[in-house]
Amino acid sequence: MPFPPPPRARSGPRRRSLLAVAPAALLVAGCSAGSEESGASGGSRPSAADRARARAARDSRELAARYDAVAAAHPRLAERLRPLRAEVVRHAEAFGAAAESSPSPSPSSSGAGSPPASSAAPSPAKEKDALAGLAAAERELAERRAKALLDAPGELARLLASVAAAGAAHVYLLTEA
Repeated sequence: MPFPPPPRARSGPRRRSLLAVAPAALLVAGCSAGSEESGASGGSRPSAADRARARAARDSRELAARYDAVAAAHPRLAERLRPLRAEVVRHAEAFGAAAESSPSPSPSSSGAGSPPASSAAPSPAKEKDALAGLAAAERELAERRAKALLDAPGELARLLASVAAAGAAHVYLLTEA
């Protein structure tokens, strides 16, 4: 006997795809402590892992600034975005970003020379467009991190996988409303 079709079609990632990504997030849950020893080789140039870690921290700080800009432009969204932004700040800290970058909710403090100019751009006038822009930024960053983990050493690869999975979940939460 065939099963009846589901009552409504959903857009965005399905529950199965989120469940497929969840084990990667769980794998890294307790792995960030002690990861500093991987970059302490004493060389004058930072290793590829150190550069990837610094790039990931910078990307997370820029994404947090983008969340700040949307929350400032659309105060009604601020409460909805607060937990997602807090996660992005924790990601930056996990990659080794200074804690000073976390409390700054003002969009005027964007870093000079930041590669993505979209993080310093004004937020779209419509809330729906602003959320779509955040979702696109999260999606693009998650995809870059998923590609970067292929060349990263073990601990950093696990962290990149976990943060990419969280970014994919953020995309889902930003697009499902």
